[in-house]
Amino acid sequence: MAKKMLIDAAHPEETRVAVLDGSRVEDFDFEVASKKQLRGNIYLAKVTRVEPSLQAAFIEYGGNRHGFLAFSEIHPDYYAIPHDDQEAIKAELAKAEEESENEEEDDEARDERRRRILTRRYKIQEVIRRRQIMLVQVVKEERGNKGAALTTYLSLAGRYCVLMPNTGRGGGISRKITQATDRKRLKKIAQDLEVPQGQGLIIRTAGAKRTKTEIKRDYEYLSRAWETIRDLTLRSIAPALIYEESSLVKRAIRDLYDKDVDEVHVDGEGAYKEAKDFVRMLMPSHAKRVHLWKDSTPIFAKNGVERQLESIYSPIVTLKSGGYIVINQAEALVAIDVNSGRATRERNIEQTALKTNCEAADEAARQMRLRDLAGLIVIDFIDMEESKNDRIVEKRMKDNLRFDRARVQMGKISGFGLLELSRQRRRTGVLEGTSHVCEHCQGAGRVRSTESAALALLRSLDEASVKAKGRIIDARAATEVALYLLNEKREALASLEANNGVRVRVSASANLTPADFEINVSAVMDEEEAAEAEAEASRRSAARREAQPVEVEEEEDDAAEEADAEAEETEESEEAVARAENGGDGDRRGRRRRRGRRGGKRREDEAAEPREEASPQPRPESLANGDERGRGRRRRRRGRGRRTFEVDGGEWLDFVSADPKHLAPREAPARRERPARIAAEAAPQEDEAVAVEAEIIVHPAAEPVLDAPDAVIAAAPAAEPEPAVAEELAQPAYEPDQERRDKFFSRISKWAKKSG
Repeated sequence: MAKKMLIDAAHPEETRVAVLDGSRVEDFDFEVASKKQLRGNIYLAKVTRVEPSLQAAFIEYGGNRHGFLAFSEIHPDYYAIPHDDQEAIKAELAKAEEESENEEEDDEARDERRRRILTRRYKIQEVIRRRQIMLVQVVKEERGNKGAALTTYLSLAGRYCVLMPNTGRGGGISRKITQATDRKRLKKIAQDLEVPQGQGLIIRTAGAKRTKTEIKRDYEYLSRAWETIRDLTLRSIAPALIYEESSLVKRAIRDLYDKDVDEVHVDGEGAYKEAKDFVRMLMPSHAKRVHLWKDSTPIFAKNGVERQLESIYSPIVTLKSGGYIVINQAEALVAIDVNSGRATRERNIEQTALKTNCEAADEAARQMRLRDLAGLIVIDFIDMEESKNDRIVEKRMKDNLRFDRARVQMGKISGFGLLELSRQRRRTGVLEGTSHVCEHCQGAGRVRSTESAALALLRSLDEASVKAKGRIIDARAATEVALYLLNEKREALASLEANNGVRVRVSASANLTPADFEINVSAVMDEEEAAEAEAEASRRSAARREAQPVEVEEEEDDAAEEADAEAEETEESEEAVARAENGGDGDRRGRRRRRGRRGGKRREDEAAEPREEASPQPRPESLANGDERGRGRRRRRRGRGRRTFEVDGGEWLDFVSADPKHLAPREAPARRERPARIAAEAAPQEDEAVAVEAEIIVHPAAEPVLDAPDAVIAAAPAAEPEPAVAEELAQPAYEPDQERRDKFFSRISKWAKKSG
């Protein structure tokens, strides 16, 4: 089917070129006036820095950033070495070029061979110096933070051939010309052109069917361009632009126009004249194919190109069978995912996968040309069981890439269904050249939610308030974030101000995105604001204290118990004399009075009983000394056993909690009477019933109570027990009331929390 070329130059800001095969866009190129193409330009530049670690030099050529010049891209003429060594290196390079041409190696293999020859003898720091002047050409555009890639091996591209002024190779034929008769004829034409020594000439694929006259005319055009470059270089001061690549209109006719294109339609008077003159110079017989577009309808809209170009900006491209491919671009990696979608017309899943993969191979190769996808490209095809189907898809992909003007290296489909290939970057991509990074999402495609942004601002305010106490903090955020913070997080802001003594002011800004905010710390608050903030803080702390339930601190409880223990020990020391002089009466009453104190509130019946005070009696000296010695032991022993669950590690609590029956009231054990008293009361008490002794539980941490010496006991006068006292001895021991049991269980729970 006949092809036609459409050039849209109606607007000076942007020029677009499309090649149509029928009604389908097969190739596309564009140029923006604000971002001119650097690739192919020749500059007179100087070396700013030599980097031995990279074996490269950084060049100042006049661009936005310094260019990157690898050591393998530096011509031996720039080496600071003797002339004989330069000639030897040139001869070796020329021989390597001839071998690579005979073996039909690709450009990367040729560059690797040249790099080995150059780096085998010298290092860049030995032959290149700072501030050295060089004539360089841009081979890769600037991208992001990367500077342009440069080379000193110049090349001037024409319609049918490429002239290399400083390459010592006589001539060559493009590898894409595969017919032996054409290659033989073109080699003879190249030899007849009499290319000067030290220059090279390559006949392009477009010159395969061209005559010697057409090729010679193109070569003479390139030779005149090189003479112009030499003269301008000698009159220029680095850095300076020496040669600028042709405009998009000329490049399109030079690179995209071929024998299959029947018509060239140009929209725009200036572009039409430029295209007409260029065709007349290169191909006078084809000048009649260039036409000026005079229709009122835009040229791309009339031919249905606009609708097809809209899909370039979408990551999803649909296929004829109902499937689709998804294209995701990164800086140096492109991932293409193939999906079957609604393709359900085939007999089985294997046939469906094969047909969808074949259509995806055609469309992926087309999208690479339209979008100029470059770098490492990974295509995830649908998994197929038969290996022959993988070979079919690989062949389909290779046939489509045959028409690509960029250098492409393709691998095989792996066991995971992935096809990897590498493609040369020829120009700036459509998305990169016609769009910019989103200021809201920064190119990620997603923005932060209002709630998350408000919390991030609140955390930053909390951190800033700790460092700037007593100051005023101004926060600026997006409108929706500021409203959310003031309405939903009002209590958090008030608490932040009260705790840190700051004043926070939140203001909305329509110029900020939800993820961005600004925090400024101003001067110290004045006295009125500081007093107001302090009053607010005290008011809020008082409100919090009133709202919280009153809890008895463990430390206060411990201090109260220690005070009770001291008072009890003092009373015990005073009652010891009374027990020794008055027998068991004073001991019984003192014990009852102490138990009433430990239990908290005494029972009403015990409080109503008259309290009998023991009359003080003079103590024997021996008893007084023994009482003083025993007081220290009782103080230490009582201090250890006062809080058992903290002293002994909880063994006693574990023992009691394992069997709650130990907390039930039990009968009092028989008192251990002194020998003299037992002998006096043995006869009258023989006929009385003996009380049943209850099981005595001895605390593991308790120390054995030492009996008083017999001498001290004998010194005390023996006295007959009163009837009231005898009745009290027969009664069971004091039964703990419900309040004491509750207090005991609460201490068990506190100990469990501490130990846990």
